[in-house]
Amino acid sequence: MAERYDKDDILATKRNDGWVKLSVSDYCKYSEIMSYGFHELGLRKGDHVVTVTNNRPEFNIIDMGLAMLGVVHVPVYPTLTTNDYSYVINHSDAKVVILANRAIYRKVKPAFENFENNPKIFTLDHVDGEEELYSVFKQGILHRQQDAPVVHEIKSSILPSDVATMVYTSGTTGTPKGVVLTHENLVSNFTAHAKVMPMDSHCRALSFLPLCHVFERTMNYHYQYLGISIYYVDNMATIMQAANEVHAHGFCAVPRVLELMHDKLVSAGKDMAGIRKSIYKMALNHGYRFDRRRRLWYKLWQHVYDVLVYSTIRNKFGGNRFIIVSGGSALNPKITRLFHAAGLCVFEGYGLTETGPVIAVNNPVTGNWRIGTVGPVLPVAEVKLADDGEILVKSPSVTHGYYKDDRPVTDSEGWFHTGDVGQFEDGIYLKITDRKKELFKLSAGKYVAPQPIESRLKESEWIEDAMVVGENEKYVAALISPNYNQLHFYASKHKLHYRDNGQLIQHPEIVERFQQEIVAINRMLAPHEQIKGFRLVTEEWSPQTGELSPTLKLKRHVLLRKYSDQIAQIYNHQKEKEQGFSFKQINLSFLDKVRQIGPEKLFPKFNINKSSKNESDKDI
Repeated sequence: MAERYDKDDILATKRNDGWVKLSVSDYCKYSEIMSYGFHELGLRKGDHVVTVTNNRPEFNIIDMGLAMLGVVHVPVYPTLTTNDYSYVINHSDAKVVILANRAIYRKVKPAFENFENNPKIFTLDHVDGEEELYSVFKQGILHRQQDAPVVHEIKSSILPSDVATMVYTSGTTGTPKGVVLTHENLVSNFTAHAKVMPMDSHCRALSFLPLCHVFERTMNYHYQYLGISIYYVDNMATIMQAANEVHAHGFCAVPRVLELMHDKLVSAGKDMAGIRKSIYKMALNHGYRFDRRRRLWYKLWQHVYDVLVYSTIRNKFGGNRFIIVSGGSALNPKITRLFHAAGLCVFEGYGLTETGPVIAVNNPVTGNWRIGTVGPVLPVAEVKLADDGEILVKSPSVTHGYYKDDRPVTDSEGWFHTGDVGQFEDGIYLKITDRKKELFKLSAGKYVAPQPIESRLKESEWIEDAMVVGENEKYVAALISPNYNQLHFYASKHKLHYRDNGQLIQHPEIVERFQQEIVAINRMLAPHEQIKGFRLVTEEWSPQTGELSPTLKLKRHVLLRKYSDQIAQIYNHQKEKEQGFSFKQINLSFLDKVRQIGPEKLFPKFNINKSSKNESDKDI
């Protein structure tokens, strides 16, 4: 990188009111000194170091310093439980644990007494009573002359097949597993997906997804490989502000982040009045119909709305046309279309930690992209579909296994089984339809894929999150975590009186309003997929409370256990209890009558737009 790019802002972070920038030469120099310091600390090739940190340039300096020594970097989420920290640090045989700041230190400290190997603890920021990593860096400075040839020799001996990192899965189904990834796994992957990126060394990218996640981490390698400046954002609530300040050209995101941004755009229109409000709403509706193959009339209006509305939206992101790579789960195509119309071009990709991670991604460079799919398979990978639709992969980026687990990760023919079900559109574009393990069968023998139904539910401005259930039952039902901001606004507007959220979700008018949403959603589903029962819950699901993984995926085993009584009530048709709204069966004969006379005449038109979900979202 140093030979190809001479930049003064290859890495940057916000400190107080300004951006602190590192040049390419600084980055290289600090990483080398860090490697000398780690060598003086006694770390040797094959040792393991755990880091628990927020997004900041120091992550890269540590990462590269460890890589030069052949030391295995084990980055961990800063949002785990005490038990998870104990398990991961013990299971990984970590010799050193590096913690970013006081908040993370306090979160991890209760696990200290459970550490079996007594790893050395260092902090990046000052924490009373703990040694700062800067002391290791200083040792690197003091011993750089004697350590430089030693580290150079070690660096030269590292092979592509040597282990570079272990990434612990987020554990949506149980105990986290340490995915072992080699240098070849990582390099073959990020150099392949860098070829589909229409950004270059003149561009600036934001980084805010956790760097311990292999998607964001390999995208950081991708950026560095192309000489793209990386500006770290530690607070997701300030993404748009940061994009505007640095005039960014793109970032990586998970669908939830883009949903929140979409909600903010929709909410902005609600605060307008008169002709301005009408034009804004028409522009959004125009964007929801975006298709690059549209005819001239659509393109003429596209130009009009770009001048009146879309350019203003882009200005909130710094004014540049934007590239957003989305992964982790499926994004509502309507949001993708609107963002494309506004010049914030979203390209979905797909992969797993075990595949290093990217398997397929939409390609704006060649023009091979299609909304609603994850794009073509990377040239470096080979994909085939099993008889049951499961996606099978061969690639140099596929892991060789899990730490302390000798079981093979591929079948006898060398195929890695992803556990995801998909299909190809036009033989080119891969489309993910569901998780194989999450498919369930109704008692009548019909298979149900829950994720597409859950995505439909979450399009409603009334629904924050939802989980579809019904395995071995007669029909599909749903647990729904409502959007309480929307409920509170509605209750205030209609003068509904309630003591707390538990009482609010029992209110007949609220129950009826959710039933209307279910009716509208059911019209878009096959008969056997239609939701015939639901239950509202008082809790808002999050990684902190345990219902979602750090990547915001449903922890189904946790939810099934937590709401086992409510699910039993749904299917046993038990009577409503005092603790909350119970199951309510939808009258199908009534719906048949509704369809005959037109639901739109009886119920408000189903609106895919959402309003902000909570106060912190309003800053996004």
